[in-house]
Amino acid sequence: MEDAVLIEREGNIAIITINRPWARNAIDPATARLLKTVFLDFDSDDGLAVAILTGCEGTFCAGADLKAVAGGESTAADIPFGPMGPSHLLLSKPVIAAVEGHAVAGGLELAMWCDMRVAAENAVFGVFCRRWGVPLIDGGTVRLSRAIGHSHALDMILTGRPVSGEEALRFGLANRLVEPGKALSAALELAEQLATFPQGCLRADRWSSYQQWGKDLPSALISEHEGGLAVIHSGETRAGAARFANGAGRHGSFEDSKRD
Repeated sequence: MEDAVLIEREGNIAIITINRPWARNAIDPATARLLKTVFLDFDSDDGLAVAILTGCEGTFCAGADLKAVAGGESTAADIPFGPMGPSHLLLSKPVIAAVEGHAVAGGLELAMWCDMRVAAENAVFGVFCRRWGVPLIDGGTVRLSRAIGHSHALDMILTGRPVSGEEALRFGLANRLVEPGKALSAALELAEQLATFPQGCLRADRWSSYQQWGKDLPSALISEHEGGLAVIHSGETRAGAARFANGAGRHGSFEDSKRD
């Protein structure tokens, strides 16, 4: 069962690969449980800063394994968390999706769960489960609307139509578009960039960005301020300011402004 999810470490980056090619990386209940455990382990590992989620053999994920459901395995109603695994979690660290081929139905929801999406030009996003009466219960109706706007989201949700990588980039579903076969390497480059930044500050700003959705403006500003003060009091901000004062990061350079 562990082979259904492969885990690699590249320094402080975790690469998590769905490995069910015979099912186009569709997720059965056992794999969903494993994915959730793997991401919780990533979040609690102080040696890891960023995770990448991808699929093997040119497909990101075809959603829930409907053959497993039809064969009598547990259904979504039997799983007390997101049926795709980690989709109801809010981790403390960023996750990047590296999307080759299809990211559809629950696979689309997994991609949207990630903070950013690096997509190949041949990527295909879509609510393909529209055809089978399978609802979006892994955050799709929520995260799509928040990420790409209500009109674009409803177009995808109601029609179930395929969305190409180019169109996904155009309306913000994909953050980066690369040549086929390059999504993982591009995602790794992006992850390495994120991992070089002062992590307390990066995580506080990321957390505030997520938490503000459930707050009115005054409350969101207070929460942001409190999180920022915690970073400042940690000494991380002063250390960064000292590096700048000593000449790092001038003229907008990122190359010499990395954390200690």
